[in-house]
Amino acid sequence: MKSMEAAINNMIDEVKKPVDPEAGGSARKAELQSIKQTAIDCKELLVERQRLEQMVKDLKSTGVIEEAKDYSGGFAEKFSK
Repeated sequence: MKSMEAAINNMIDEVKKPVDPEAGGSARKAELQSIKQTAIDCKELLVERQRLEQMVKDLKSTGVIEEAKDYSGGFAEKFSK
């Protein structure tokens, strides 16, 4: 979980970096596409981290992990827009 958190923070830092103002044309477009893909990957990692966190909580409280639960809503969804 700590590794996932570090990866998420690294991705957030990458997305925060400004686009090179001197880049133009296809270089600028590629850089923007890379930023967009990083944001999408970060969102997916947030959802997976939330799912893992919930599974650990369930395991601690009930001693059982249910596979059929849907953990997609919640924390990660707040930041998906």
